[in-house]
Amino acid sequence: MTDMVYGSNPVRVTEPVLPRWWRTIDKWTLTSVFVLFGIGLLLGLAASVPLATRNGLEPFYYVQRQAFFGVVALVVMIAISMMSPPMVRRLGVLGFAVAMVALMLLPFIGTDFGKGAVRWFSFGFASIQPSEFLKPGFVIVTAWLIAASQEINSPPGKSISFAIALIVVAFLAMQPDFGQAALIVFAWGVIYFVGGAPMTLIGVVGGIVTAFGFVFYESSEHFARRIDGFLSPDVDPRTQLGYAANAIQEGGFFGVGVGEGQVKWSLPDAHTDFIIAVAAEEYGLILVLIILALYGVIVVRSLMRLVKERDPFTRLAGAGLACIFGVQAMINMGVAVRLLPAKGMTLPFVSYGGSSVIAAGITMGMLLALSRARPRGEISDIFKRGR
Repeated sequence: MTDMVYGSNPVRVTEPVLPRWWRTIDKWTLTSVFVLFGIGLLLGLAASVPLATRNGLEPFYYVQRQAFFGVVALVVMIAISMMSPPMVRRLGVLGFAVAMVALMLLPFIGTDFGKGAVRWFSFGFASIQPSEFLKPGFVIVTAWLIAASQEINSPPGKSISFAIALIVVAFLAMQPDFGQAALIVFAWGVIYFVGGAPMTLIGVVGGIVTAFGFVFYESSEHFARRIDGFLSPDVDPRTQLGYAANAIQEGGFFGVGVGEGQVKWSLPDAHTDFIIAVAAEEYGLILVLIILALYGVIVVRSLMRLVKERDPFTRLAGAGLACIFGVQAMINMGVAVRLLPAKGMTLPFVSYGGSSVIAAGITMGMLLALSRARPRGEISDIFKRGR
């Protein structure tokens, strides 16, 4: 009777987590990630067999490891994609702190695996590259600081984020790892630009980066050797760049055939940094274009969804994650075709590597979580209310 007179409180029906996640997630981006991982396994069947043979292992040893780490990465990606933006921020800040401590410890207990750059912790059965996990955390911390700086009586988030970027770049340059350092600077610039930075300031930062490039060229033999090799009009056919260029030319439009490629027997890093050369030789330009299209779908779809986002942190962090993911892919493929100097950077979800694929899973999980559809209106609603 009381309910009939006064009415009853409506019972709120909470939608289960999985149906809500599936309804709000960007399915095009999610599908593109799974397809890229499948292509990576396909290319790994060809590219990693010679390496396993040289090391006296089972032919598909590295493919099995790639499949294991890839499944872990996809599970992590899906788990993180179910988080809310505040949870993503907490995870990013914590991850950045842990990765930064690990990066500082590298000069003391790290190893270079004979490659001339101390970038890994070796545990015998596996190795970890802290810089891979540092990138998504750095994007989240930078977006958080710059978004907070836009509030009234806020701390100087832009200056603090710039100081953090300089510290990170300094530690990466000590390894040396100029490729990851360039990605950190790029990520900070993207977030700062999306946050409303003037073009003049962006130009000043670009000039500072160029000046530091000249300094590193004069002081680092490792850096100078790679720049000289890139600028040289002639390519030594016995170098990795020479083998990769020849493989891409041999592949043509349709490729030489599955398993018929020869570059995988000559390139030490055919399964990692130059995996796109294996794809171009055996499957031709068609597969390369498909891979390019998949990365384009991920970046463009994510940015299209984020441009409608009203929350500053979500918009800034999502834009930084999408751009750093796409630029890493662009750098890897650009090196293979001599559009960029050699960087030692993997192709996300395609190249072999436990740290790289799991870090890519974390990055995409955060991006999927931030770009999910949320029932709070679009940014254009703010302007409509003022009419």
